[in-house]
Amino acid sequence: MGIGFEVLDIDLEAEANRICEAIRKGVSLELKRRGVVVALSGGIDSSCVAALSARALGPKHVHGLHMPERDSSGETIKLSKSVSDTFGFDSTVEDITPILEGLRCYERRDEAIKMVFPDFGPGWKSKIVLPGVLDGSAANQSYNVYSVVVQTPGGEILKKRLPPKAYLQIVAATNFKQRTRKMLEYYHADRLHFATTGTPNRLEYDQGFFVKNGDGAADIKPIAHLYKTQVYAMARHLGVPAAICNRAPTTDTYSLAQGQDEFYFSLPYDKMDLCLWAKNHGKAPGDVAGALGLTAEQVERVYRDIDQKRATTRYMHLAPVKCGEIPELDV
Repeated sequence: MGIGFEVLDIDLEAEANRICEAIRKGVSLELKRRGVVVALSGGIDSSCVAALSARALGPKHVHGLHMPERDSSGETIKLSKSVSDTFGFDSTVEDITPILEGLRCYERRDEAIKMVFPDFGPGWKSKIVLPGVLDGSAANQSYNVYSVVVQTPGGEILKKRLPPKAYLQIVAATNFKQRTRKMLEYYHADRLHFATTGTPNRLEYDQGFFVKNGDGAADIKPIAHLYKTQVYAMARHLGVPAAICNRAPTTDTYSLAQGQDEFYFSLPYDKMDLCLWAKNHGKAPGDVAGALGLTAEQVERVYRDIDQKRATTRYMHLAPVKCGEIPELDV
């Protein structure tokens, strides 16, 4: 008998209560802090974390951060502010563009893109994309290769495969954005004697879809165990604004609009959730293929991609390597 999306259904009220209790205990007893800071992106994950935090601790013990930069979508700040307004907690706007310019984030990224498109410059837009494992171009490859997509000032869309050097430099430069935001999050947490929050869901946490010491750094991660489908359901249950609950997941990192599935995941989030759940529960590809509208062979490819991403990003989950024992502090 086939497995359907109903396996991802949870008792939302019971789970919200359980998470809120864990937040209260974690923040006050383990971390010894007065509240939490939430970096608000206008996306579903940070909005859900903010809603849970406000419910657990009260609005006076939550502080939101809105941190747009020049590549951010025009609607980002409006959406993120709607969350702090809805749940009634204070927030601060930090435009991180000047910091990123000082770090030469945009300059370093553009320099790498020019390795592929020499004419790239002012007025151009860009993003990087990864072929899904179901694409014909990727089906027979042992690993996927990123391409860069650019839009010329005249509106023409061009795409070329990225050589390793250019790809690594684009990613390294772009990671300044997540690390800058986390730096500011820790500043506000320190001045308020609050804890920092992490907003990855289970799909992102499992597959390494975060930046080490950027959005991957946090004192508490309230939704890392929830599949993204469950995060959407939880957000609706908690009253997160409909404009956010109805918004497709985006990276909001590059100047061209970019969905998470075209940037990183094999499938749209709901189908990836079911594939990940099935793999985690030892289900055969054929057990979920029907619900996904895929063949068992295609699901098997997704399973292999999950394993590959776990292996590739394993180091992101590791604590720093110590070269000697410190028995007084090792726990």
